[in-house]
Amino acid sequence: QVQLVESGGGLVQAGGSLRLSCAASGRTFSSMGWFRQAPGKGREFVAAITGGPISTYYADSVKGRFTISRDNAKNLVYLQMNSLKPEDTANYYCAAHRSGSYDYTSSYVYWGQGTQVTVSS
Repeated sequence: QVQLVESGGGLVQAGGSLRLSCAASGRTFSSMGWFRQAPGKGREFVAAITGGPISTYYADSVKGRFTISRDNAKNLVYLQMNSLKPEDTANYYCAAHRSGSYDYTSSYVYWGQGTQVTVSS
C-alpha cells in the first residue's frame, strides 16, 4: 500500500524558513511534486523533481526561494522554503507523479494528507 506522509509545517514569521519532508512507503516513484492549497483556493503547483538525471521545476511564485530535493536511499523528498511570505500560507501536499505535465494535479496518482504552513506578517 502506497503512503505519502508530509511533515515539517508550522508557524513562521515572514522572512523565515521551513523545511518540509515527504516520506514515501510502499513503492519508489521516479518523480515527485509539491502542491499547496490556501483556504478558498484551488490546489496549485509548487515544485517537482524527477529521477536520474535529476531535473527540478518550480512555480514562478517560489522560484529562487524554494528548493526541492530528494534522498533516494531514504525515499524522502524535501521542500526547503526560504524568505517565506504571508502569501505562502497554505496546506502543502506532496504527490507521486504518474505521467504528464508536472504542474497539473491530474498528473499525480498518490497524495499525502498535507502539512499546514502559516506565515505571519
